[in-house]
Amino acid sequence: MEKYRMLNKKGEGTFSEVIKCQNIKDGTFWACKKMKQRYNSTDELKEIREIQALRYLSKNPYILQLHEVVFERKTGTLNLIFELMDMNLYELIKLQRNYMNIDRIAKFTYQMLRAIEHMHKFGYFHRDIKPENILVKGDLLKLADFGSCRRINTKHPYTEYISTRWYRSPECLLTDGFYSYPMDIWGAGCVLFEMITLNPLFPGSNELDQIDKIHDILGTPDQLLLEKFKKKSRTVRYNFRTKKGIGLDRYMNTFPPDGIDLVKLLCTYDPDQRITANRALKHKFFDILIKNEKENVMPDTKPRQKKSIDSSASEPVNILADLYSNQNSKAKKNFKKYNSNTSLANYKSVKAEKITKTSFSNIEDPIKLNLEQNSITNMHSLNQYSSYPPKKNYLYNNQTNSFLPKLNNKNNSSTSSNQYIQNDSPSSIRSMLSKVSNYSNGLPDIFVNTNPISNYLTDGKSLRKY
Repeated sequence: MEKYRMLNKKGEGTFSEVIKCQNIKDGTFWACKKMKQRYNSTDELKEIREIQALRYLSKNPYILQLHEVVFERKTGTLNLIFELMDMNLYELIKLQRNYMNIDRIAKFTYQMLRAIEHMHKFGYFHRDIKPENILVKGDLLKLADFGSCRRINTKHPYTEYISTRWYRSPECLLTDGFYSYPMDIWGAGCVLFEMITLNPLFPGSNELDQIDKIHDILGTPDQLLLEKFKKKSRTVRYNFRTKKGIGLDRYMNTFPPDGIDLVKLLCTYDPDQRITANRALKHKFFDILIKNEKENVMPDTKPRQKKSIDSSASEPVNILADLYSNQNSKAKKNFKKYNSNTSLANYKSVKAEKITKTSFSNIEDPIKLNLEQNSITNMHSLNQYSSYPPKKNYLYNNQTNSFLPKLNNKNNSSTSSNQYIQNDSPSSIRSMLSKVSNYSNGLPDIFVNTNPISNYLTDGKSLRKY
């Protein structure tokens, strides 16, 4: 830690404390997360979940970037250097004297869901979504503190008391550790409600009080859902009083209906029926961002942004462009077609010129080129290829080294031979023999039937099927 100067303490948790520090060499500011646990070797560092998870997740713009890992061997102290943000979401909510702007709430919610979607896509879930673990810097939001994250495909049961009680989902409260990634969606719904009302949704004082707070608002679930939870629990008594629930609408009567509907979908009691992060990002509530973007049209050329001295890892993110590309990607592709330096008339003329170059008049016929290179005999072979009779209608003569046609048997009433030889007169047989001699020499120009001979090959001595 000789390259960093410690300045002031930003916060403290159960397992670590966060200190603002400055790089002595270039003067940039960073956030140092100093772990309270002591480590003996670097092999132990590889087992830390937060470092493992950030190796896969830190490329997302809505997840806090890990800049450096500093391990002091003498003291066994581990320091994680992150990009520096202004404050966490809890501090921002406490600073609000009036309700937050709807547009800002939509931006923060969208970024939070994008971070959760990215985690779930790569097989992780956070397990501790709450305002204290969400950092903001201006209008930019980033998810932090991955010390409690787990792999989705790991075996149950998990730790029961993992997330903060107020943001703990029903499946965490009513089962013995049988929960999964939908608990992050429940926490996101609680955070969204807190941004809207500036108050927590379910502030329970203990585990039982937390369940009562949920039932007071959402109502007691049906017996089938409780039986499903009961199979995964040995400690919880499922003798809940039947409550109808007062609902969420009365707490958010001034908020748009689409926003209220999104909170209801995120805070669905049954985890199997709860909306996913991917589907939540397509909700109508985020149409307000596109609407505001159309009203305040931004110029095509953006001013060059100065590099912040606070952190070299923090970069501005165009949230509205990202949202617009997800919800209206087809329209965006059509817009790119005409968004060029040339005019629409110029574009049409260039397109017409491309069509002319690829027209049929400019394409040389491969059969025509082949006919010019081959003899007149091969011309018959190319033009009337589909008219060759099957070779099985001819017999090979060893003495004359030629093929003879099968003649029609007058006593046989079969129509299979009549379709190749119409009469048995000597003149017709003589003409056929002359053509058969050409056939034996590899010049097939007998065109009695429409069946091709391409399925048969000759080796000069016998007939064999291809």
